[in-house]
Amino acid sequence: SGVAWNESQHCRLLVPEQVQLCRRNLEVMPSVVRAARRTLALCQQSFADMRWNCSSIQRAPSFGPDLLTGTREAAFVHALAAAAVAQGIARSCASGELPLCSCGPGPAEPPETGSRWGGCGDNLSHGLQLGAAFTDGSARAGPGATPGLRAVNRHNGAVGRAVLRDSLDTRCKCHGVSGSCSVRTCWKGLPDLGEIASDLKSRYLAALRVTHRLVGPRKQLIPKEGDARPVTEMDLVYLINSPDYCTSNPQLGSLGTQDRPCNRSSVGSDSCDLLCCGRGYNTYTEEVQERCHCRYRWCCSVVCRRCWRSLDRHVCK
Repeated sequence: SGVAWNESQHCRLLVPEQVQLCRRNLEVMPSVVRAARRTLALCQQSFADMRWNCSSIQRAPSFGPDLLTGTREAAFVHALAAAAVAQGIARSCASGELPLCSCGPGPAEPPETGSRWGGCGDNLSHGLQLGAAFTDGSARAGPGATPGLRAVNRHNGAVGRAVLRDSLDTRCKCHGVSGSCSVRTCWKGLPDLGEIASDLKSRYLAALRVTHRLVGPRKQLIPKEGDARPVTEMDLVYLINSPDYCTSNPQLGSLGTQDRPCNRSSVGSDSCDLLCCGRGYNTYTEEVQERCHCRYRWCCSVVCRRCWRSLDRHVCK
């Protein structure tokens, strides 16, 4: 992302649906690359304590079945990537990085008493528009992609952008003598992407399994189970059930949990019982060095000794 994009060297690496968009918007591509890296990091962070820990995303663009077959995990990744790209473009506009856009438009509603609209808000509208064109192009890609899979990917991308859109809130800065805050300058800004990832993780846990079939004149995504609630524009959806990810199975996109560290004292998803899938775990004792017996020395430093401590680590069999 730190280099200027070149039409022939870089754009041709993308899927066909994105090539023309890349060539027309070369200045945007560093923002897209940063968004992809942020998506990778946040996905692994969000699922670090679960059987599927998003490690397979590091294989991009050579994804496995866990991210190519319409699973619940693919739903989360598509939604987060769509939100990340839109947020990255919106913030790049506001920072002056992109020549064809600038600050977001001022809010239509009047400011609160004692406040005024000002500053440079994130250009969410431009981020959503260009981000949708880019990520929806990716959702359509793939020679083996069925119409149902493409519809699911587009839907989940739209969910990610909708969550981002709803997160836009008011930020203010105080002005006045001695910090009295007699006047506040306010603008509309987006939160850190980590908040979006947390919201999408909750929607991942409540995702709906759907089927793509004809309803009236056109095909729609409807719940697979007849008694399930209707699909809304804020629901993540998936086509097939995921494996349990306990054992390695390349055909299913499962890397297994063997040799994964677990928490023996936890009762959550990172517990040795759940993460190791009942296979048990091995315990290793390590000697680690850390700072200890620290004291303040006048003036002005902290002096510490180095101590060794035994630390037990538990790893799934």
